[in-house]
Amino acid sequence: MGWIPCSGVSKSKKKQMSPQRRPVDHHGGKSSSEKLKPNSSLNGTEASRGGGSDQIAAQTFSFRDLAVATRNFRADCLLGEGGFGRVYRGRLESNQVVAIKQLDRNGLQGNREFLVEVLMLSLLHHPNLVNLIGYCADGDQRLLVYEYMPLGSLEDHLHDASPGKKQLDWNTRMKVAAGAAKGLEYLHDRASPPVIYRDLKCSNILLDEGFHPKLSDFGLAKLGPVGDNTHVSTRVMGTYGYCAPEYAMTGQLTLKSDVYSFGVVLLEIITGRKAIDNSRAAGEQNLVAWARPLFKDRRKFMLMADPTLQGQYPSRGLYQALAIAAMCVQDQPNLRPVIADVVTALTYLASQKHDPDTQSALGNQFAPLTPPRGKKESFKKLNGGKISDREKTKKIK
Repeated sequence: MGWIPCSGVSKSKKKQMSPQRRPVDHHGGKSSSEKLKPNSSLNGTEASRGGGSDQIAAQTFSFRDLAVATRNFRADCLLGEGGFGRVYRGRLESNQVVAIKQLDRNGLQGNREFLVEVLMLSLLHHPNLVNLIGYCADGDQRLLVYEYMPLGSLEDHLHDASPGKKQLDWNTRMKVAAGAAKGLEYLHDRASPPVIYRDLKCSNILLDEGFHPKLSDFGLAKLGPVGDNTHVSTRVMGTYGYCAPEYAMTGQLTLKSDVYSFGVVLLEIITGRKAIDNSRAAGEQNLVAWARPLFKDRRKFMLMADPTLQGQYPSRGLYQALAIAAMCVQDQPNLRPVIADVVTALTYLASQKHDPDTQSALGNQFAPLTPPRGKKESFKKLNGGKISDREKTKKIK
């Protein structure tokens, strides 16, 4: 899957781990890997991840090892392909099933960017981030080896479901949304300096057993602002339909840029619609543009729910989820919530299991909102529309 400027359109196949896009910018002459807090070396690497105490070793593989694992990169092992190469399902000598990304030797991926990617993924570790197992740098071959996600991507289940495949129910959707938000929260609030993901979308949220979500594809990840800086400047890259408007127009990137992208993903999860769908009528092709007028009238919220849910969702939960999405996709960055508040709200929604046998969406269509006990502040911010921009004062740990 290739990168594109936000003003363009890209559509590519992606089934497991898409080949990453990797323009690496520099801050004060230092690369992303040099500015990450923990120290590490690539060869025989042992690095503390995300400032934590866990120690990992990024394995090195020979090209022959990975050719054997993929049966010489046979077509029936291919999981997906894009602008930077192909991803294969492989089985290592240890019998571990993995996803192997083979980067296109003629593509835009450079050796330095490849090494930065390896280091960044080695330094970041969280249950909602995909794990890097190792890499190969034999000659001009560049490959990355990841843990294999057996259920594919969120995009597969929302937009590319095969006939007969069971649709995601409401409870699973909220679980995936909350988990993805937690992964993003780790990058924003736990990594030091914070990491701006920059390319959050459904195809980059992979699903493990039990629909446990993990963020993948860190090719556009960039270190966020530190000190008195409010943003970092970079050339505009990402995926059309997910880019925050201020980033698309000015190239100024902040943590709130990711929050906007997450809001688009949350809308996709709720509505079942794609961020950009040129097959729809003119007024419905852009998901955010279609949703904004509907946000203003709660009586139309039911029209926004994914028809494949067949009414099997809690209307109160639908209202709350849409309120969160609406705040995330605000045009003004300072009106968007910080991701920690989104995590609080979505974790609560995910804990409220919907039982279709005893609960009816129509039965409580106009029920009042009830904030979770002990978490009223986050819901006040998200549902009341009064958002304080904590990014200006919050210290990134």
